[in-house]
Amino acid sequence: MDHLQQKKKWKQRSRKKLGVRRRLRAASDRPRLSVYRSARHISVQLIDDEQGRTLASASTLEADLKEQLSGKNKVDSATALGAIIAERAQGAGVKQVKFDRGYYIYHGRVKALGEAAREAGLEF
Repeated sequence: MDHLQQKKKWKQRSRKKLGVRRRLRAASDRPRLSVYRSARHISVQLIDDEQGRTLASASTLEADLKEQLSGKNKVDSATALGAIIAERAQGAGVKQVKFDRGYYIYHGRVKALGEAAREAGLEF
């Protein structure tokens, strides 16, 4: 893939991500549950866009979670992370969120994280 194709790919991803965020922002005033997925890891943040600050976060890169998630596959790790972020969000006093999947489709690890967060008590 040459440089121009790569640049076009990132522009498309950026437009899609911003479109998802624009629709979420117009929807309500709930905090945003933002997901970032890499090839090996997944991170999630609970962001208050009105104040511009992070209320809670969780990642498979955290030292205490690495031990807990060792030996699990990526989907199982995402499921565990969904339960953890729901627990941390409720600790911060948040029960209703907007799910910001970014440019990722709601499938696989992103879906597993979302469903686990719902089962643990978050509403979106």
